[in-house]
Amino acid sequence: MKRRSRISRFSGKGSLSNPPDAREPRYAPINSVAPTVSPSADSVSAQAEARSTPTSKSKTSQAEEQKPPPPQIDLESAVSKPTKIPRNAANKILLLGQPKDVFASLLTSTDAFANKPAFRISQVYDAIYRTGVESLDDITTLQKAEREALSAKFAVHDVIVRQRALSEDGTRKWLLGFDGTAGKAAAECVFIPDNAGGTVCVSSQVGCSLACSFCHTGTQKLLRNLSAGEIVAQVMHAMREVGDFPLSSSKPRNVTNIVMMGQGEPLLNFRNVATAIRTFSTGLGLSPHRTTLSTSGVAPLLSRVGSELGCGLAISLHAVTDALRDELVPLNKTYPIAEVLRGVKAYLSALKHNPAVPAHQHGHVTFEYVLLKAVNDAERDARELARIVRRFPGALVNLIPFNPWPGSNYETSDEDAVRRFQVAVKDAGVRCTVRAARGTDIMGACGQLKSAADEKKGAKRGAAVS
Repeated sequence: MKRRSRISRFSGKGSLSNPPDAREPRYAPINSVAPTVSPSADSVSAQAEARSTPTSKSKTSQAEEQKPPPPQIDLESAVSKPTKIPRNAANKILLLGQPKDVFASLLTSTDAFANKPAFRISQVYDAIYRTGVESLDDITTLQKAEREALSAKFAVHDVIVRQRALSEDGTRKWLLGFDGTAGKAAAECVFIPDNAGGTVCVSSQVGCSLACSFCHTGTQKLLRNLSAGEIVAQVMHAMREVGDFPLSSSKPRNVTNIVMMGQGEPLLNFRNVATAIRTFSTGLGLSPHRTTLSTSGVAPLLSRVGSELGCGLAISLHAVTDALRDELVPLNKTYPIAEVLRGVKAYLSALKHNPAVPAHQHGHVTFEYVLLKAVNDAERDARELARIVRRFPGALVNLIPFNPWPGSNYETSDEDAVRRFQVAVKDAGVRCTVRAARGTDIMGACGQLKSAADEKKGAKRGAAVS
């Protein structure tokens, strides 16, 4: 039997007798101090259940017991835990994703490169990132003896393509396997083409620990963090597939933007994500403002995104009260809305003082909001969302109509509801866009990614490509 959360019981499945605006709880102001949940909200919920069925009290108790606890957050490990230099099954050091100074020290530790000038190291670095070679034996600018010496100790990466799918709208999805052919770790990445280039949606973890109720990845337990090289490999694989290599200033790119919106919470893998974003710039020539990091709201690290990474930020908000967000995004129990908003303010301040960030990027932050039918898509939700976001001049609200996945308890908002919601936000003076669903036929849209063993069934929905 499907578990039905407290929020879904107010949905009424879109019936006219139970319009979305009739549901409780009412809004409480979100001030500088994190708000507390009013007990009246729970009492209203219990009364509504009691009216619907005589056994609702026991069902409510069961639902309460089944609610996921707040996720365990280990910020020290995410930020400070030393990262081991990754090796493949043959015990060779993997070079992809290594910081440039570490890359150089690794190569000069070999006899073949111990006394070589710096430009020889750059030849290897550029062959990997500018030419896109996947084997050190393919670096033709090196002598045969040098290639053999490097290949004996190093490998570029050990990522393999397990599955691939092509959507009718041109979106491509790949399930990439890590740890070589014997490894169990796998994650998905997606390429979404557009008229001006294209965007790669990248995963940062295998699975996820946050268990957001509307997200397919949330049904998959966290296996492990991805290394910086494994994150970079996703972008480079997409670039390779769409013909971006070798990179040339005279050739337009097909991959022009990167979004950290795939599987996992990027800020709970901060160290490796930070290294990967720097590598996008130093290796692939994609400046930080072309990368957007999406987070469920790990508030203490938001300022570091601005000061250390200088990339774009998207906050997965999805609700305008803590009571509802606790259900949709359990991380809210650790970092409630008011605390996340303080983190956004700190991010914008840090961004402004980051000399590497151009001035036109200083005030930009995106608030993502998935629209769930009769759950959070009422016009009063829109007005309250606008009130929250209006404190950040230049902020953008990006509405995401829910993309269904097998076993989900939610429905997609009607087109009229989406339109009314957008108009209400705009009328309140806040920029607001609706994210077009791309790759839904291959389970490649926002909130649909998962790397479970049965993913092959999802890939078959799209046309296989070789």
